Amino acid sequence: MIVEKRLLSLYICLFAVFALFGISMTVIGATLPKIFAEFGWSYMTAGMVIAAGSVGYFLSSYLAGILFPFLGLRFLISLSLILICFGLEFFAKTPTAWLNTMLYFIIGVGQGGIEIAVDWAVLRMEGPGGGKAMSLMHGAFSIGAVVGPLVIAILISANLEWTLVYRIMGVLFLGIAIFMQFMPFKLLGKGRGQITNRSRRDLFHQPMYWLGFFALFVYVGVELGISNWIAEYFVSVFGAPIPTGSFMVSLFWAGLLMGRFGIPIIQKSIKRERILIALSTLMAISLIAFNMIGFIGDGKLASVIAGILVILAGFGCSIIYPTIMSIIGDYFLHAQSEAVGFAAMGGGIGGFLFPYMMSAVSTGWGIRIGFAIYALFSLLMVVLNIFLVRAQEQKSIGVSEP
Repeated sequence: MIVEKRLLSLYICLFAVFALFGISMTVIGATLPKIFAEFGWSYMTAGMVIAAGSVGYFLSSYLAGILFPFLGLRFLISLSLILICFGLEFFAKTPTAWLNTMLYFIIGVGQGGIEIAVDWAVLRMEGPGGGKAMSLMHGAFSIGAVVGPLVIAILISANLEWTLVYRIMGVLFLGIAIFMQFMPFKLLGKGRGQITNRSRRDLFHQPMYWLGFFALFVYVGVELGISNWIAEYFVSVFGAPIPTGSFMVSLFWAGLLMGRFGIPIIQKSIKRERILIALSTLMAISLIAFNMIGFIGDGKLASVIAGILVILAGFGCSIIYPTIMSIIGDYFLHAQSEAVGFAAMGGGIGGFLFPYMMSAVSTGWGIRIGFAIYALFSLLMVVLNIFLVRAQEQKSIGVSEP
């Protein structure tokens, strides 16, 4: 069994939270073509709105890691769910850019809190050396990431109001926030104690602390960059209809979903570190090939090949985030919430800078060049993961934890 039987109900509930989390993180990418058409936003405006959510995410993820011992798991996750509910209920009700920017910032704050709360809870459930429960939990994120864009594509194809998905999601977040009040969080026990300011400063001298930060900085930037812009890429470059563009977002996350549910099956026979390097390489190769197709072809065949590469890129991305989180959690056993929060903050900053960079480059040189940058960063992702694995191996043969 992935977790102890007594923790199964809590794991399932957190699984549902992460599925909704996945919808909230990816649905804006699926609606971008509609937003451009109806709101008249530029690439730069869209990048600003998406970046605001990432700012909220990385600020709250780091602060949540520090304040976690004071807030407690139940309060942190409940507050995060309510913030997302509020933001979603009012997002895209008006084309006013500054208002949507503020609302998406609030959504990002809630998302950062959920990330830390759920990751910490799963680390407590599976203990050191695990990874299966974390991978499956992030598979829930992928389920939401697939479902959200699919719903958008259905609404658009049926000529229904595309903003309806935001309102429905807001209600679901509120409902699960109420449900969370009845979950047995006490079974997880307490953390290993809050660290002193001196110990916190010592963490910044640990290479592994920064490797986790930069690995997720690059990974989340690339992952969310693909998710947020792939629909517009297919519409602009391959001339695909808007519903088809939205479907490509689901296709990308379907690849992640297959990996996050499929990889744990073989994880007993193959070390998680080897899988991490292999799939990082697959992600990089797929993105490079995808960009080559975008530059040399724009017909139906090119679109089909690109769609296949989107799935492969998603599969390559599948276990990078949960595996890095598991490695970081195992390495810093006595400062888990802080280390996980700092790594997640790196992801949030990447999610902030990459969309802005993408929108700026696409405005000046076109979306093809913008996407090519993601391919280059995917190569850096492979290098960072190799260093991360080597640091973990050094720890396992005698490098002591601070």
